[in-house]
Amino acid sequence: MHRAPRILPCLPGFSFDKNRLMFKAFFQETMQEKWKTAFHIRVVNISFFLEDGTMKIVEPSVDNSGLEQGILVRRQRIPIPDQVKYRYYDILDLNVGKEPEIYGRVYKIVDCDKFTRKFLNRMGIPVPDPIDIPKDPYSEIRKVEVFPKRPNRMVDTLGSFLKYDRQVLRFYGYWDDTESLHGIIHDLELHYYLSDNTMEIKENVPSNAGRDSGPMFVKRMKIPKFYTGLQPIGAEDRFTILNVLGEDTRQGYYIVDSLNTGKISADYYKDNELSIGAEISVFGRKIVITDMDAFTKEYYRKKYGLDDFTPLIQPRKDDELYQKMERYIPPYNGFGSYEDSLGNCITMIPKPPQTDFIKFLYHDKQGFNSHVLRFRAKMISKIPNNEDRQFIIRVFLMDDTVSIFELAKRNSGFQRSLFQKRMPVMLPDQDIFTSKKPEYYKPQDFYIGAHLNLCDFHFEIMSADIYALRYMELYCGKFPKANKKLIMEKLRESLQPVYNEFIQTYAPPKDTEDNIRILKYEKLKEALRQYVGDKITEHEIITIARYYSSHEKIEHKSREYVRQLLHTELHRFLWHDLDRLKEDLHHWDRDRTGFLPREFLYTILRGCRIPIDVELLNSMLDHLRRSEDGKIDYNDLLQFMNVKIDPLPLAAPVNVKTALWWASEKDPDCGEGINWCEFIKDLNIKAEGNAAENDKDIETQLVHMTH
Repeated sequence: MHRAPRILPCLPGFSFDKNRLMFKAFFQETMQEKWKTAFHIRVVNISFFLEDGTMKIVEPSVDNSGLEQGILVRRQRIPIPDQVKYRYYDILDLNVGKEPEIYGRVYKIVDCDKFTRKFLNRMGIPVPDPIDIPKDPYSEIRKVEVFPKRPNRMVDTLGSFLKYDRQVLRFYGYWDDTESLHGIIHDLELHYYLSDNTMEIKENVPSNAGRDSGPMFVKRMKIPKFYTGLQPIGAEDRFTILNVLGEDTRQGYYIVDSLNTGKISADYYKDNELSIGAEISVFGRKIVITDMDAFTKEYYRKKYGLDDFTPLIQPRKDDELYQKMERYIPPYNGFGSYEDSLGNCITMIPKPPQTDFIKFLYHDKQGFNSHVLRFRAKMISKIPNNEDRQFIIRVFLMDDTVSIFELAKRNSGFQRSLFQKRMPVMLPDQDIFTSKKPEYYKPQDFYIGAHLNLCDFHFEIMSADIYALRYMELYCGKFPKANKKLIMEKLRESLQPVYNEFIQTYAPPKDTEDNIRILKYEKLKEALRQYVGDKITEHEIITIARYYSSHEKIEHKSREYVRQLLHTELHRFLWHDLDRLKEDLHHWDRDRTGFLPREFLYTILRGCRIPIDVELLNSMLDHLRRSEDGKIDYNDLLQFMNVKIDPLPLAAPVNVKTALWWASEKDPDCGEGINWCEFIKDLNIKAEGNAAENDKDIETQLVHMTH
């Protein structure tokens, strides 16, 4: 019994949108102009779109087929070649094994995809098994390798170039030419280019050797292993031309030799034949490789697994002398600087001495970072009038030069002026009238407490400005006097034997309010002077005090004193434009917050031409009230500058620039005290022996507080 087919309900066309039936077929095409084949078997894909009954025939492209492949029949409804008109191909006309004729070309359907087979079966249409496609005779002929009549002689080196471009193996070796007359041992350097397997050899000729200084020993080329002589002209050409018809050039016929009968095979050196101890023959010269660079060692370690890279010793002749001839420089005569005099000894036309441009680039002024260290010093002299003279020493990091400026007091008999111009200063007690370059002062020689001999004037550095202290602490590797780690090691070594006595004597009492211990700076200085002595300098004490500072700064100039100086200056210049200044401040404060940044206030005050010195202006801004974000209360500024509210008596005439400068301060900028608990914790000294009960209590309290 046959099973009755199931009849599907009639569905609209858009329900089959994006659904199509795929058939695989072929057709036979006769080829009259092809040699050894009469036809082609061309495989195509037939698509039947269920939405509207259209069809499309596409031939998959095959490389080097010589045919125009792709879409053979565009999507359309294809009529059936029959007597009955207006009848088109439908799903009943397409199946495996059928041969539809489409526009005069007969296609043989041999297979279909899984969806097509399943769809036709559900429609009640049986689908036969797939049929094998006959072999294409033309494709079978193409599978047989045929030597081309005009072969391409180009060698493809693009892949090697992209992989090994700019990768060069470097070897060191020598060529022993001592057997010949006046022969020497040539120091050579071999470069092997991995991109094209070429080599070049350079010779390291020492200066004043009496030989040509041309460094190229062998130009870049492929070096053959066996050299018998120069090759004839055209031997390295990619083509060989054969004359097949006589010797007459007019009637002769030339073709390319496809068998390369005249090709000369040559073997060249490769990277696997180069190693330490290898001997290679370069055009009859025996070269021995003695060493290689780090990149070459890593290359051979990864590619060939080599680990032994012990270099060989290059031999020398017994009578061969290699003495380094040093230039004789006459001693310095004292005229001009040493560098200028040295230029006259090197060239006939002297050139100006070259500066260290890299050092200049990194230590030139950049914004507020001036790279200038300023120190306050006093003169050390047996003359009583010179003992009270104060100086400012500037050290320029860009070229290690030093300048000295004198701060003369009023009616002292000395002038406030430049004491020594900017110049490098030689170290004392050295013989300068020699050929050896003299030594100069370095920035590391300047620190608080140092005694310096600058051009036969003795100075003692008393203090430094905040920028110098901060810069030396930031680059403590170059400035050992500001290196907190080295200072703590020195203190740990000195306080170890007397630690119990140090704790018992100088431990500060406990502060009940903040629950911390603060040691005064003077007490710290006294303690370190007592137990460490001359082993520690004042700069090192200031470094420790700044690092463990309790952030209670010493106020050298009070607010009332600065306000008194300000009112004195305003009365002296008869300034009464406070209302105009208030309008300018309100103009800048659009939101009426009452606070402005410091740089804004500085610009406004300078723009309103306030008749006060810059030092007094900055000191006034330092004493004004601030908000949490660092902005200044300009209402406090207006009250500070108002001479009618809380007027102060006029101050005695003083030099404002000098009185408010950092050089006028006697105490260093290190805070009022140090955090004793943090200092003891970082000191990390364990008490030895039995101490008194109060010592144990102090130690116990310190341990609890540090935890």
